[in-house]
Amino acid sequence: MLYPLKFKPIFKEKIWGGNNLNTLLNKDTNNIDNVGESWELSAVQDNLSIISNGFLADNNIQEVIEIYMGELVGDHVYEKFGIEFPILFKFIDAREKLSIQVHPDNNFAKEKHHAYGKTEMWYIISAKERSELVLGLKEGVEKKEFLQALENNQIESIINFSNPKNDDVYFIPAGTVHSIGSGILLAEIQQTSDISYRIHDYNRTDDNGELRDLHNDLAKDSINYKFEKTYKVNHKDQDNIPSRITKCEFFTSQIISFDKEIERDYYNLDSFVVYMCLEGDFYINYNNGESLNVKKGETVLIPAVLDFITLYPSVKSRIIETYIE
Repeated sequence: MLYPLKFKPIFKEKIWGGNNLNTLLNKDTNNIDNVGESWELSAVQDNLSIISNGFLADNNIQEVIEIYMGELVGDHVYEKFGIEFPILFKFIDAREKLSIQVHPDNNFAKEKHHAYGKTEMWYIISAKERSELVLGLKEGVEKKEFLQALENNQIESIINFSNPKNDDVYFIPAGTVHSIGSGILLAEIQQTSDISYRIHDYNRTDDNGELRDLHNDLAKDSINYKFEKTYKVNHKDQDNIPSRITKCEFFTSQIISFDKEIERDYYNLDSFVVYMCLEGDFYINYNNGESLNVKKGETVLIPAVLDFITLYPSVKSRIIETYIE
């Protein structure tokens, strides 16, 4: 019988990465100093997540979907995506600022790469006082102004900045110019895609001393130039009650902070559910008595067939719950 699945994190060394995945999220990163990303659950080719617990351990996510199909991911999800798991879950640690970039939408990605686009959501776990996010272009900036700024190396003059605080949530649709600034640790939930067009990288060089590639020919045509006043999501948490933070065609996410037993009824959902543990230590009770311990920094996939579970906190805990409606 299926059970809640944990996965081996896939660590990504980055020029901008730090060590907060180890120190703040308890990840065993083997003392590497510049781990920028932990891919918690991935179906990106060549980066397929491997199960770490139970009798399915050492199988990858596509192998188990191929066997269990709708029992694992939900019938409507399987009908649409087949064996490709549709959401990528990450923790990101930005010791230094990332490049300014944009992701294509589904139509552009399909045309250029035969792949999915990349709409994403950020949950800010930790941010230093002067940390910044790049989120969108300033009002009135169209393609002409964007190209002029590129030519004159003035891209930072046409972008919007935001100062994030702990527990802030941002929704970033595909086509949005964006970047994560230094001193930020966040959880990222996104479509299964690894397509990014780098626009500006502060003249940083790679290990060979070469400037990192930019992708402005693709970027200029994939940007959504419509001005958005804010990308921040207003949410108000209540203990032991789910708080909706994102609902879009690609995923729905909620924050759940709980200090007592809570029940989750997924009978009518017809989707997998994923928990990312931001704080605490709790147990998932399932199948009338079986349980699994989940700690801060861990990510767990609840198969669609497990339609009723109970969460028991050892200490006050905080999770992001994500599924497809």
